Amino acid sequence: MNATELLIQDHEKLKKLLTEITDTTDRAVKKRTELLAQIEAELHAHTQIEEEDFYPAYKEAGGKDEAKTYHEAKEEHRAVEALVLPDLKKTDVGTVEFSGRIKVLKELLEHHIEEEESDMFPEAEKILSKEQLAELGERMEKKKKQLLAATKH
Repeated sequence: MNATELLIQDHEKLKKLLTEITDTTDRAVKKRTELLAQIEAELHAHTQIEEEDFYPAYKEAGGKDEAKTYHEAKEEHRAVEALVLPDLKKTDVGTVEFSGRIKVLKELLEHHIEEEESDMFPEAEKILSKEQLAELGERMEKKKKQLLAATKH
C-alpha cells in the first residue's frame, strides 16, 4: 500500500468512528468512552506518521505551495491534538456538551481530511515517485502498527 492509500484508509476508519460516536445518545456512556479511546489512539498514530514521515517528504519534494500546505496541515493537527481533544477528554461523555464537542471534532477532521484528499494527496502523487510513495507507505504502516500496539498496553 502506498503512502496516500494508507492515509486514505486511516481517514475512512476515523470517519466511521466519528459517525458512530456522533450517532450515540447521552445514555451511551460505555460506548462513547470506548469509541473516544479508539478515536484518540487512531488519531494519535495517524497524526504521528503524517507529521514524521509523509508531510516532510511532501514538503521536501515540493515548492512554496507545498510548504504552505504543510504548515497549514500541521496547524490543523495542533488545533485538534492540543485544544479540541484534551477539552473533549475532560468532558463527561454522558452530557449534551460532549455531543456538541464531538460534533466539532468531527467537523474539523472532515474538513482536514477533505483538504488532504483533494489537494495534498493528488499533488504528492505528482511530485513523489511511485517508489517513494511505496517506500513511505511501508515505513508508515510499520510505524503505525507499533504505535497502536503501544497504546493497547
